[in-house]
Amino acid sequence: MVRTSGSTGEPKDVLLSRDALAASARATLNRIGGPGQWLLAVPPDHVAGLQVLVRSVVAGSDPVVLSEHDSFAAAARAMTASRRYVALVPTQLTRLIDTDADVLASFDTVLVGGALSEPALLGRARDAGVRVVTTYGMTETCGGCVYDGLPLDGVGIRLDTDGRMHITGPVLFDGYRDRPGLTAETLVGGELRTPDLGRLDHDGRLRVIGRIDDVVVSGGVNVPLPAVRERVCEHPAVDDAAVIGARDPEWGTRVVAYVVADPVPGIDELRDFVSATLPRAWAPRELVVVPKIPLLNNGKVDRLALRNMS
Repeated sequence: MVRTSGSTGEPKDVLLSRDALAASARATLNRIGGPGQWLLAVPPDHVAGLQVLVRSVVAGSDPVVLSEHDSFAAAARAMTASRRYVALVPTQLTRLIDTDADVLASFDTVLVGGALSEPALLGRARDAGVRVVTTYGMTETCGGCVYDGLPLDGVGIRLDTDGRMHITGPVLFDGYRDRPGLTAETLVGGELRTPDLGRLDHDGRLRVIGRIDDVVVSGGVNVPLPAVRERVCEHPAVDDAAVIGARDPEWGTRVVAYVVADPVPGIDELRDFVSATLPRAWAPRELVVVPKIPLLNNGKVDRLALRNMS
């Protein structure tokens, strides 16, 4: 049983079978080049860390635990196998690129998931020689089940007419503990009905564009919040940002940008910047300056904490 992050305020206890966890681990190892030794750099009570342990069992190797060493570099030096792997969230990758890029480049594969990775971050990592593989998945899929846009062996992806993603395969969970109604809503006809939106690129790779609840209706216009955040982060003064929707008596929902910035742009400047490449109706109507974007342990934005910072 693994508890989800509760990034939207509703944690759930997800039941994962031995068979599902093992199927995910085997499919991962087949995709990235076979058995190897893992560095555990994410919490083991979340599915990403749990799967590092399961993959280690399947591979017959002992993982190295980052928290038992003084630094990432020291933990990497403690690894003894010829093939070495690590799983990170984007925040960790961002920090390590600045301090330990050469160490990261020594790993055979660096899995990055738990949240969407900025293209600029992935470009920096690959320019530094880091063999990054982006992953998409949920606790309900035993972690990552789509690597660099391609489903793992045995995993199927279907998009409905609205772009909602449905997943099949041996990696699916058994249900939510003591939540039969929610389980029935989520597991439908052998498919996992995800809260995420996706589209297929020209080469058939899946691109995750956000969550269903990341699309808000503001003034009668559908606004995809991840796209707005990506543009806000491109502003030269913005170091980091998060974009959410807030109730509004005039607009129904207003788009709010939380930014870490120096110097701080004005709201009109930011709206003009966003509108240069996106529809004007998508531009934030409120700007909140924060010292940092609050994150959960798995690297996802803590939306509840954000709202408390307004």
